[in-house]
Amino acid sequence: MSNDAPTAGAKHYPQNQDSQNKQKPRSGVIPTVNEIRGDVITSLANQYWAPHSSLEKKLPFSQEIIERIYYKEIGYRFPIRRIMLLEFSQYLELYLWPNFNPGRLSPAYIMSIVMIINEKFRQKVPVWKVFRDSPTQVPLFFHAVKEAIKEINDQFSLKEQTVLLIFLIHCFNSLEEDLVRTHIQHTVSLGIWRCLLPGKLKSLLESNPKLDKRWSSLMKREAKLGPREKGLRVNDYHFLHKLIHKYFAVLAEIPADGYITMEEVNYCERFLELCIDLQAQLPTRRFLNTLLLDSQLIVRSALSNLAQREQEGHLFCELLKMVKFYSKFEIDDLEGDPLTETQMLTVHYDQVLNLQKQCFAHFKELEELALANISQVDSRDSLLSYLKCLNNKRLHELAHHLNLLEPYDKARYKSSFLLEVLVCHHESRQSQIDEINSMPLYPTEQVLWDENVVPNEFFSGEGCLALPKLNLQFLTLHDYLLRNFNLFRLETMYEIRQDIEDAVLRLCPFLASDQSTQFSGWARMALPVAKFNIVEVAKPHVGKNHPSRVRADVTINLDIRRNIATEWDSLRKHDVCFLLTIDALSTSPTYSTKTPFLEQVKLRYLRGCEVEGYLDEEGRVVAEGFEKPNYKTRMRTVRLYLDVNQYQTDMEKTIKGSEDVYETFNILLRRKPKENNFKAVLETIRDMINTECVVPAWLHDIFLGYGDPENAHYSKMPDNIEVIDFNDTFLHAEHLLENFLGMEIQCNAPPEKQVKPFKIRFAEKGAGLEVIPYTRPNPGPYPYNKPRENSVRFTPTQIEAIKAGVNPGLTMVVGPPGTGKTDVAVQIINNIYHNFPHQRTLIVTHSNQALNQLFQKIIHLDIDERHLLRLGHGEEGLGTDKDFSKYGRVNYILAHRLELLSEVGRLQKSLGVQGDVTYTCETAGYFNLYQVKSRWEEYMTRLKKKKSSAEGSEASDISDLFPFHVYFSNAPKPLFKGDSYLEDLDIAEGCYRHIQKIFDQLEEFRAFELMRSGLDRANYLLVKEAKIIAMTCTHAALTRRNLVKLGFRYDNILMEEAAQILEIETFIPLLLQEPEDGHNRLKRVILIGDHHQLPPVIKNMAFQKYSNMEQSLFTRFIRLGVPAIELDWQGRCRGSLANLYNWRYKKLGNLPHVITRPEYTTANAGFSFDFQLVNVEDFNGVGESEPNPYFYQNLGEAEFVVATYMYMRLLGYKSEEISILTTYNGQKHLIRDVVKQRCGDNPVFGFPKTITTVDRYQGSQNNYILLSLVRTRSVGHLRDVRRLIVAMSRARLGLYVFARVGLFANCYELTPAFKQLLKHPAELHIFPDEKVPTSRKAGELPPSAKVIKDMPEMSKFVYEFYYEVIERLVKEQEKADKQVTAALASADRFQTPKEAKTLDAPIEEDPEIRQKNLEETLAQPFLAIDDAGMADDRVDSSDDEDGGVHPIRIIPSHNLNVNEEFQPFPHVKYEADEEGGDEQLVGPIQGPQEPTETMEISSEGITAEDPPSESSDEMTDSNKLSEGDRPNQPGSEETEPDNNKTAMTDDNVITDTGSDPVSKDAGEPEMDSNRLEEAEKLEEAEKVEGAPEKEDQETGSSEVTADVEMKGSSEEDSDEDCGPSLDMMAS
Repeated sequence: MSNDAPTAGAKHYPQNQDSQNKQKPRSGVIPTVNEIRGDVITSLANQYWAPHSSLEKKLPFSQEIIERIYYKEIGYRFPIRRIMLLEFSQYLELYLWPNFNPGRLSPAYIMSIVMIINEKFRQKVPVWKVFRDSPTQVPLFFHAVKEAIKEINDQFSLKEQTVLLIFLIHCFNSLEEDLVRTHIQHTVSLGIWRCLLPGKLKSLLESNPKLDKRWSSLMKREAKLGPREKGLRVNDYHFLHKLIHKYFAVLAEIPADGYITMEEVNYCERFLELCIDLQAQLPTRRFLNTLLLDSQLIVRSALSNLAQREQEGHLFCELLKMVKFYSKFEIDDLEGDPLTETQMLTVHYDQVLNLQKQCFAHFKELEELALANISQVDSRDSLLSYLKCLNNKRLHELAHHLNLLEPYDKARYKSSFLLEVLVCHHESRQSQIDEINSMPLYPTEQVLWDENVVPNEFFSGEGCLALPKLNLQFLTLHDYLLRNFNLFRLETMYEIRQDIEDAVLRLCPFLASDQSTQFSGWARMALPVAKFNIVEVAKPHVGKNHPSRVRADVTINLDIRRNIATEWDSLRKHDVCFLLTIDALSTSPTYSTKTPFLEQVKLRYLRGCEVEGYLDEEGRVVAEGFEKPNYKTRMRTVRLYLDVNQYQTDMEKTIKGSEDVYETFNILLRRKPKENNFKAVLETIRDMINTECVVPAWLHDIFLGYGDPENAHYSKMPDNIEVIDFNDTFLHAEHLLENFLGMEIQCNAPPEKQVKPFKIRFAEKGAGLEVIPYTRPNPGPYPYNKPRENSVRFTPTQIEAIKAGVNPGLTMVVGPPGTGKTDVAVQIINNIYHNFPHQRTLIVTHSNQALNQLFQKIIHLDIDERHLLRLGHGEEGLGTDKDFSKYGRVNYILAHRLELLSEVGRLQKSLGVQGDVTYTCETAGYFNLYQVKSRWEEYMTRLKKKKSSAEGSEASDISDLFPFHVYFSNAPKPLFKGDSYLEDLDIAEGCYRHIQKIFDQLEEFRAFELMRSGLDRANYLLVKEAKIIAMTCTHAALTRRNLVKLGFRYDNILMEEAAQILEIETFIPLLLQEPEDGHNRLKRVILIGDHHQLPPVIKNMAFQKYSNMEQSLFTRFIRLGVPAIELDWQGRCRGSLANLYNWRYKKLGNLPHVITRPEYTTANAGFSFDFQLVNVEDFNGVGESEPNPYFYQNLGEAEFVVATYMYMRLLGYKSEEISILTTYNGQKHLIRDVVKQRCGDNPVFGFPKTITTVDRYQGSQNNYILLSLVRTRSVGHLRDVRRLIVAMSRARLGLYVFARVGLFANCYELTPAFKQLLKHPAELHIFPDEKVPTSRKAGELPPSAKVIKDMPEMSKFVYEFYYEVIERLVKEQEKADKQVTAALASADRFQTPKEAKTLDAPIEEDPEIRQKNLEETLAQPFLAIDDAGMADDRVDSSDDEDGGVHPIRIIPSHNLNVNEEFQPFPHVKYEADEEGGDEQLVGPIQGPQEPTETMEISSEGITAEDPPSESSDEMTDSNKLSEGDRPNQPGSEETEPDNNKTAMTDDNVITDTGSDPVSKDAGEPEMDSNRLEEAEKLEEAEKVEGAPEKEDQETGSSEVTADVEMKGSSEEDSDEDCGPSLDMMAS
């Protein structure tokens, strides 16, 4: 990128230059519970304002308290921990703002309000609500802040003024708030031009008559104001001008060398951040950019001492580059129109021409400059060479003539400053597009570990970064794409850096005796390079200076585990890999994950590459889709494409004497396919930057954030549809009437004709409507001809959403949990399909799971399946046997073509026509034209003649004259009823429609006959045949270039999960087609989502918090005020559970079925309440623990949750109805371990359906949810209300939350939900005498409830309760054994089994006798264990998801040995680890355990071992990589990075010893080479129990279910073969 481009972030670090490579230590800002309780601020809060304090009556307001808190507790350092305590105690909401009074305003009062607002912005919690509720004092507050900040003020220190500046930045980023916009809009309005140089102002007004008129009007309005109002307005106009000069004063105080205070540096950085934010939004940029250029801010800053200080001024210089970039951005500041490259050149030429004119008129010494060609004088060097002949005064005069500076007699400047001013305004600007095109898309070692470019995961939101922001508005589409390109690229670099660090440390590099780097470890995702060489460097294309193609071969050794070798063999074309040159720094392969990566190894080079394919043994690339050759050795050679731009740069350095990069590589690294799509996405964005992106005209302004947000609503669209065919939307006339209550409805049809389907004509003003019932044409006589119909009884708001979606324009649908978003989306698609049969609709979702759910519902509607297409790798997840992929649809069409041709042959035979008319679709068409249509026309003519004759027509004539009786002989009889002439005529026409549909489809299929290639047919299907195309947003980004090349076209787009999709991933699907005549053909954009639930996942905290990259387009439109339809009836859960989250929505009611159906009206068996917040105190003195950074766990909650699950299973709850959720990955891993040990091999308990995080579970639901909130010291990221909404809305029938009640109940943002939760006692109330199902009604309390006070009591109870249940089951089992034995003996068919046997065992006797005996046996009661592992008195196959009947295992009583099956909780011992951290589970566990061995943990660390041989089994759980506990959505209270952080041991040291890792079958002799091949064949034939689910190749991991995730192969356990684990679970 050029120096102008905002491509990098920056941050301050200590003086030591090496510290830039070190991880920034965590700031200990999180107070403990004891610190909170004993803190002075907490004490004062309890006395004066805290809502939940023990004092019933608060002390009166005191100004001294504010002064005391600010000066004594906060001081001038603004410690984050102290401010967090104040903000969490609701200091602003309950004390500062309610008592705000202009007479009390003091610096402490103003600063207290400002710092709390800044803290709320840092934590990403709602800010302006308290001001909206009491807005009368807002003007006085803003006035006080502006007065405090605009000038150097002795009352406020520079640190305080920096805090005020941060507040101002937040205000300008909240322009959607009316109360904020009202009080700052005048500071950036036209009036600020009164601060311009007079000559500059005059020239601007003369060049723009429209603006001159507006200026005159402004002056007239200002003259009419009173003295006070005029003074305030003028102060606003001068506000930013004074702020600029204040910045100059601070900047001038920074010395060129020596000691420098960071307060001055921080102030200057924050001021530049403010300038960038103001320049990046058109409403604030329009007049301000001229003022910034007029004040020479860029030149003054570039020549300042701070800019010359390499270390302290690094971030300052990066921010200054962004200011310079936006000051010359390609936009007309006044009109807001984007400027093309040609227009930008014209502006530049005009500026240089003006310089030449002034030189020619007033400066004879510059005559050569005046007469030179523009291209000869517009570079920096040439301008300096021409201007250096002028002295200081003449330079100043030239600048004054150009309206760049005031006259010479009013100011004096250095010659260096004057030269820089003239050069800066007239030098040529480098094209951004050219810079982006020449940029390598792969990261290199220079940028990947530079914290100034790729911020680390410890960003807390306090600092300033040189990163673009995604806020409400963008200047142009080019600006939008450029910001997203830079952020997406940097976010990808962060993820790549993590992968490289993980893989390299696993390889354990060390220095050999010859000082070469060798590897003693192994990694799943990286292999040492055996050989590398460049094989082709193609000639450059015309006009390019880099090669057109560079290819290389890399050889690797796959002598590793078979399953890992298979993964390497599965590398596909276009997969991205990385070539690394690693130099070991030590002879000992011992590494610590707490030590910065670059301090342990030297990463000399890093280059990206793209796979072309594997080479066969003859050196040819194996084409994709062909079977891999049978290699004789383990060596593989991969052909790679290298980045041509990077190769050119490297070769230029090599020519100058640098080392040849491409002779040094020693590691080849790959990444998971689902995380490795970045290059294709970046290429897509770059392609869009290079082309003229055309958004529909009706959407353009709203997309950029300007204009009336309602302009794209269907009611304001010029082509609004007057009559809409609602098809099968309404179930009947009553359903229609109830959806339009209060409206005047007209219907001219008689009552008996008022049946569906309906068309509706809407009045222009929306006051009334006309209902038009109609009858569908008869589709044919066969049952399958009847169309499939909708069965959903839509609500009025859903009908409004469907109506809006069918109309052209932008439709926004907010769908709270359980309100039927998917049903609405499906009906919109169905109605568009039938109303506009020639239009094509694109469906886009974030995940494959959501796309498959939507697509499955579409399949069951009246949409011809030949028009449906599902793109992407997630198609196999569809719950249907039909293949809706491209090639699957092609095969369907070819097969269906043969079926249709066979029908044509049958028709030919029935008509007695000779010849082969079924050879092709073309011959069938001729047959239709000459034989079928002619007969039909003749038939209709004869009927008309008969009707017009004197005899008239009779019903029998229809049947007598019908020419296709023989063909329809297989139709239901009778074909014609003979009761009515019109009825029979309708049947005859239906028969003909059936025939014509056959020929119409054959005509569509004719193109598939002409094309012989499967690829051509698939592309034709995509471009022409399919009417409804579904894909994920990732697939759209990956395939855009190909789709545009094919000429893909679509008219409508519907996006579900729109609030979970990144801005750029939402934008790309809008532009998957080339514009037609400069216009985008999109007619409808339908966005469906819920911005109150979790946003897109951003792993890097800097991009999430600072750049606001987590904001979706859907959320931005909501913030802009775009009209949205909010669905208001939920049908998921009980009304009591809905109350936990419906407060977040405007109006959310309950559908009738959640009030009337038995499952909702019945109480939860064994529980007093259907939801409860259970308080969990510290267990053994420990609450939350953090064995590693951000890996939060709570052993007490984990045991309590699992004990509750076991209790539910003992009562008879099905395991698939229970899900366990938590808010942190560390707790998820802990709960999984506890469940595995408590319930793993015990069929009475089994595993719950899911154990996962709240973030992962968004979009899913279950009957019963057990939720662990983990934290006991601070609320953590649950303070993000969106996460709370997801957590509260996953349960249908029962929700039981385990948390520290006192902590969460005091959180202001969580108050509405926890107020509902606290209606019930905070101790778990159970009723163990009640079994499932119960007859007790919901809301009724059990006669006697048992109160569980804490986790140990629950554990002891479950232990005793288990014995009681087992004893009962044993007795029932013994009885069942006797009954079965007697039944089998009487039939003389079976022998008494000694072990468990299945009743579906093969029997040789007569099948009828066997069946009779089995029926008699099954009629007797016996104990059965279902597949879920729950003992029940019966087996009901209807409860199984697949609907199949599972074999019933009869368990002999002696198998139910209590002591062997279950070791209860009281026998478990908990001991603290050596450093006093978390307790370790050390006691016996239930059931016989599979013999496992873990990695040796010594005082030196974990012993890493050699890679196992291919015959080894799966590694043990303790040798698996665990994710760190950074939540899927990073935290909002303190620094809580993403959940990819690995969990470590206390020492975090990995020592390689060269020994083999321990497998589950440790001790088994290793196979010799002769048996290895045979073992591999056997292994392939075996089904590995608990294998990981196939992960989605595009958008993420698949849903984790119990029988997968609980057997050691969950979504987080997919790294089980990554190599020596860098971490161990803390519990």
